Amino acid sequence: MKRWLFSSIALLAALSGFCQKEDSAYIRKISDEIMERSQAYENLRQLTKEVGARLAGSPGMVKAEKWGLQAMERSGAERAWMQECLVPHWVRGGQDEAIATFDDTRSAKIRTTKKTLDVLALGNSLGSPSKGITAPVIVVGSFDELEKRKDEVKDKIVFYNYKFINTNINTFLSYRDAGQYRGQGPSRAAKYGAKAVIVRSMSHSADNFPHTGATRYDTAYAKIPALAIGLRDADWLNEQIKSGPVTVAMKTFGRFLPDTIGHNIIGELKGSEFPNEIITVGGHLDSWDVCEGAHDDGAGVVQTIEILRALKAIGYRPRHTIRFVLFANEENGGAGGTKYAEEAMANNEQHIFAIESDAGGFTPRGLGLTGTEEQFKKFTSWRELIAPYGATEFNRGGGGSDIKPLNRAFKTPTGSLNPDSQRYFDIHHARNDIFENVNKRELELGAVNMAALIYLVDKYGL
Repeated sequence: MKRWLFSSIALLAALSGFCQKEDSAYIRKISDEIMERSQAYENLRQLTKEVGARLAGSPGMVKAEKWGLQAMERSGAERAWMQECLVPHWVRGGQDEAIATFDDTRSAKIRTTKKTLDVLALGNSLGSPSKGITAPVIVVGSFDELEKRKDEVKDKIVFYNYKFINTNINTFLSYRDAGQYRGQGPSRAAKYGAKAVIVRSMSHSADNFPHTGATRYDTAYAKIPALAIGLRDADWLNEQIKSGPVTVAMKTFGRFLPDTIGHNIIGELKGSEFPNEIITVGGHLDSWDVCEGAHDDGAGVVQTIEILRALKAIGYRPRHTIRFVLFANEENGGAGGTKYAEEAMANNEQHIFAIESDAGGFTPRGLGLTGTEEQFKKFTSWRELIAPYGATEFNRGGGGSDIKPLNRAFKTPTGSLNPDSQRYFDIHHARNDIFENVNKRELELGAVNMAALIYLVDKYGL
């Protein structure tokens, strides 16, 4: 009995070792194809330079959808289609302006001085009256301070000068912490009669580019204009208010047009053994209107297409159906991810895994997974196979806003590519999110790591 048991264990160990070597070799094959023949960087150039900004509802969105469908077909999708969804159509409407007026006391003769601030209206915010808004500025460092000083807020412009927490090595933690002021700030200030708000940009960069991003209004309060301000101007404004009163004259023009038709762009490789079980990989096709959206999320878009191209190029036949999805309207509504899950439910589809790239095209550091304890254990067992390509950290928690609806609908395990985050919020939602700030090899390595995980999930399941 003992001899039989020992022989069985030895056989299993030998088979396990053989499988690991086979998997290692195949992942290397995928990697070599991507690193030697990738089209991701050229696709990103086309998306950023020939299409450009592509906010939901804009002409750029329509152009990007057409480009995305052609890219799917060109990269070898066995089937490619456009999945219709209704998307919001917010427009900036003009050049956002903010001019600060203050008394310059640096010389013996006090002079009234003006300074133009670098600002951008927050996405989904409504514009100022046509003549603009002119009001004194009150600076607060937190919502707690706003509550303590609520009697001072009426008819003022509230300036939320809440800084990124620098001690967070994972900068996404700082972004989630500070994001409440962009999301809730306008309504929290309107509650106490503020005329408008200025929000310190969600960044820890050393430049002065303002960073836009979506806000949301509480219908219980007035919808007041909201601006993001560049960090250098934010520091200046904060210091100037310590010296004396500052008045800001601001004009914004944002408004909503009627909702319009957008599309998720979907390519597919049909499963050879389990065609009704689906693995989804994707990124979002839209970007903010003020930038090329190279890292957010052009990188995720072209990595998704590159995985399709590479698997097709090496003759890979997936066991499960793999869908490659360019989601619509992630930035200011989430209609694409919601529609994808709704249609999956209506069609009684089986979704066994979904992974998203929406954290920039920087060097891959890790992968994340949201799933059961058993699924996470299996996921971490693949670390040794994927780590040589950059993703050494296998973390709990994975998936972005576009695939969360799948998790809610089906309990689908969701994953994410986690690149190095140190530079991401230097460019996030800002004018400098451009093609030139993406490194070709870093971009391609992200596709390699995602493709390796997809291969392992397809072969072994979760």
